[in-house]
Amino acid sequence: MSAASPPARTTPRPRAASRPEGVVTMAHGAGGKASHALVESVFLEAFSNPALAPLNDGAVLDIAGQDVAFTTDSFVVSPIFFPGGSLGDLAVNGTVNDLAACGAQPLALSAGFVIEEGFPVEDLARVVDAMGRSAQRAGVPIVTGDTKVVQRGKGDGCYVNTSGIGLVDRRATGLAASSARPGDAVIISGPIGDHGTAVLLARGELGISADVCSDTAPLNGLVAALLEAVGPAVHVLRDATRGGVATVLNEIAAASGAAIVLDEDDIPVRPQVAGVCELLGIDPLYVACEGRMVVVVARERAGEALRAMRSHPLGAGSAVIGRADADPAGLVLEETSFGGARVVDMLVGDPLPRIC
Repeated sequence: MSAASPPARTTPRPRAASRPEGVVTMAHGAGGKASHALVESVFLEAFSNPALAPLNDGAVLDIAGQDVAFTTDSFVVSPIFFPGGSLGDLAVNGTVNDLAACGAQPLALSAGFVIEEGFPVEDLARVVDAMGRSAQRAGVPIVTGDTKVVQRGKGDGCYVNTSGIGLVDRRATGLAASSARPGDAVIISGPIGDHGTAVLLARGELGISADVCSDTAPLNGLVAALLEAVGPAVHVLRDATRGGVATVLNEIAAASGAAIVLDEDDIPVRPQVAGVCELLGIDPLYVACEGRMVVVVARERAGEALRAMRSHPLGAGSAVIGRADADPAGLVLEETSFGGARVVDMLVGDPLPRIC
């Protein structure tokens, strides 16, 4: 077994009881319960293989004795341009961050475009320019691609797919959602909910204004600094995109059989984001991020991990937000400011469609 291969599961991954009936809905793209049911009963059943089975942010393949991470993602954000970023930034950063969550440094990306007839060339150039700048910032070239055009009314402006490959850091041993252990610390690399809130406000449908920018950024440098500091003490890395931090933590709890216990007072949320979420009745834990990494690390190395993350510009706001416990197995709990506790379930429905 290669150094970066995930360990055997302590708890089997739950499977959808049956294939969803009817038609695909927006909820199937939200990253929550409906998404998991669709992936597990349709795609995983058809494509079943050991590399796919863990359903991590990317697959780790042994190629000629070297652990290589491979990932792909499609981006359909609306609107295409928003405070702090654009479709182009997301397309690069999202794929770079999936590789980083595998403990890999990116080597190369591909870019595929589906463009609707009538889409302004100037807007396409802005998207592509943003991709170029983001790729340069991440230190990874875009080496191949494809472009398709569909008839007017058969698309929605422009969609982008990016795939990426990277070499796994030899210090990233056993990274997997199933690797969380009771006693581990849970760290987030900065305030949550910025991206989803920025995109939602940019749609201009709510009559709400607030100074919120997307957090979209490439996290490979931050992860490299973390692995340099504590290496194998890092048990899980996940970037909290669709479904937010709550969904990522539920995936970790389900895969590992551990409980994840959060402290509400320790979870960083910008006041502007908290205010918008309160007005809309949305929990920030379910709002997408595009530049935040969830880290589960051995308790005895948590202080070193936190210092390493805070030393990087993209991790200055890092905070320990909770811990892994033995009970209640497979659940995520939040200890509230009022001294109580509540279950934080996986996202149901899609309160913020087309957020990435």
